[in-house]
Amino acid sequence: MSQIPARDRLIVALDIPDVERASRLVAELGDSVTFYKIGYELGFAGGLPLAERLAGEGKQIFLDFKLHDIGNTVARGVASLSKIGATFLTVHAYPQTMRAAIEGRGDAQVKLLAVTVLTSYDDQDAAEAGYALAIRDLVRLRAEQARTIGIDGVVCSAAETSLVRDVAGSSMAIVTPGIRPAGAATGDQKRTLTPAEAIAAGVDYLVVGRPVTASPDPKASAEAIVQEISVAL
Repeated sequence: MSQIPARDRLIVALDIPDVERASRLVAELGDSVTFYKIGYELGFAGGLPLAERLAGEGKQIFLDFKLHDIGNTVARGVASLSKIGATFLTVHAYPQTMRAAIEGRGDAQVKLLAVTVLTSYDDQDAAEAGYALAIRDLVRLRAEQARTIGIDGVVCSAAETSLVRDVAGSSMAIVTPGIRPAGAATGDQKRTLTPAEAIAAGVDYLVVGRPVTASPDPKASAEAIVQEISVAL
């Protein structure tokens, strides 16, 4: 997916609990950011109308709701969310969930992304949750299942990009959260890379939150990341 413009590869995470604050930030960022992620925090605080408005204004929207439930519930949820006009929508990478999501999407244009293993997890966390596989093996398995089922892309740590690319080939998008510019705090992420490292590893889209949204100058921070992506490409 090398044809994606550098600016469109940056997805800014609007992990903000207030729609007005999020709207002000989007206005401040202006043309420097073309793609936004809306997850639980903003989505459950009234952010879906904002997502629909931004999509109508030409912004790309990533609805990061990581759907996972019985098949019928997932299918109906995806059908409802498909009407917003988002570019991406996440589901957890369980086979039944992924199949239901494809069914629920129908002919809608939204692309479905399967979340392999959260970037806040390491091997100890996986073992504590009852998984017998190490993180890398679990990511590989879920990426293989996503490809077989027909999911459009995968969400994984940049550290697992090469093995996901081996499994998924060039046709599936790889979206990576937990990207931290050099010198930025890692926060609650345990498997992170810088933007340049992520691009070198083969990531298509980079999700960045606090390094932009909590910056004293969000626009300058976003532009710096876009520049780093451009150089890496």
